[in-house]
Amino acid sequence: MILGYTTGVFDLFHVGHVNLLRNAKGMCDKLVVGVTTDELVSYKNKKSVISFEERMEVVRSCKYVDAVIPQEDMDKFTQWEKVKFNVMFVGDDWFKSEKWEAIDKQFKDVGVRVVYFPYTKGTSSTLINNVLLDLRKEK
Repeated sequence: MILGYTTGVFDLFHVGHVNLLRNAKGMCDKLVVGVTTDELVSYKNKKSVISFEERMEVVRSCKYVDAVIPQEDMDKFTQWEKVKFNVMFVGDDWFKSEKWEAIDKQFKDVGVRVVYFPYTKGTSSTLINNVLLDLRKEK
């Protein structure tokens, strides 16, 4: 059995999230998704629009997801020690970055494959948030 894992904030759930989860599920038998806690989102000096509990429920309701767990810190290897996934799915904006080169090597040493998926062009939670802010200003 191949156990897959991915993480994200999943704020303002959109087609890019669906594409990620669909593609990930197509490459594993069971897909576990880590949803970033509100505290960890604020670590990046951001704030999610949708609460952590609601984001967990939205992701849990997606047919491609087998289990949802909190992502409470940025250390992906710590999560692997808990979950023991075989493959991790991430966005290709991290491909060949210094941070992910080290993480990729660490995962290779324990037999975990990292798969980089392309981001869905033209959509993101940040973009949706900015459009909503602009619309609210017009009223």
